[in-house]
Amino acid sequence: MAFFVEVLVGGLLAGVMYALVALGFVLIYKASSVFNFAQGAMVFFAVLSFVGFMELGLPFWAALPVTVVLMVAVGMLTERLVLRPLVNQSEDTLLMATIGLTFVIEGVAQLAWGVDVRRLDLGIRDEPIGWLMDATGVLISQLDITAGVVAGVMVASLALLFSRTKIGRGLRAVADDHAAALSIGIPLKHIWALVWATAGVVALVAGMLWGARSGVQFALTFTALKALPVLIIGGFTSVPGVIVAGLIVGAAEKLAEVYIGPSVGGGIEGWLPYVLAVLFLLVRPEGLFGEKIIRRV
Repeated sequence: MAFFVEVLVGGLLAGVMYALVALGFVLIYKASSVFNFAQGAMVFFAVLSFVGFMELGLPFWAALPVTVVLMVAVGMLTERLVLRPLVNQSEDTLLMATIGLTFVIEGVAQLAWGVDVRRLDLGIRDEPIGWLMDATGVLISQLDITAGVVAGVMVASLALLFSRTKIGRGLRAVADDHAAALSIGIPLKHIWALVWATAGVVALVAGMLWGARSGVQFALTFTALKALPVLIIGGFTSVPGVIVAGLIVGAAEKLAEVYIGPSVGGGIEGWLPYVLAVLFLLVRPEGLFGEKIIRRV
């Protein structure tokens, strides 16, 4: 039983971090109906820049705000130079633009900071929590707990921000109808800039959490691929949806890898989330909390 709890908790903590990555997609999609394929590249660029600033001599407490400012600038410049000129273009055009942006960001990151794998030390040991292990026999890493708590607090804070505040109401109005939002005085361009800047900060936090676990390397760009099943299951327009879906994906893949993986040769953790996503597409295409859209043709 203790081992089951250990695996389940580890999956849930990983799921919270998946939800954090997926949140960057949801914020941008809600505000502009753009699927930002470059979110994974932004995660890589953010954490690589953070480590790069520390290598230049900046201490942790100084490198963090500098990188936050950098990612806010990257998000706002992306909105200004890529999204705004393509307003009223088709969704396919906007998607292709973000795919191109992915390669630009990846190239700039590696040009500026190099391609070597870096180690990121957040000062948190990747060791079991002693008192919890003694009391319950469950082995849960301090790093996993901290990452899960940080990701959970950020996801919850953003969920409250965009559901309970004036900015959030403006975002929902923009998501429902751009023209109607403009007609009642909601500054569309400001909302877009804010959302892209927020997505940049989310990318930094997600990159730091994943980088502390697996190292700062190009493979971090593929964390976005793990966020896709979370988006499909939770719904592209639902912040609560990605939280629930992230927990489902994280728990399911860990439990399946441990209890089913040995029977099928292992590796189930890598593809099970996509199987779940396909099943949801067949049964409930809008996701658990997504809005069902009916188009007249």
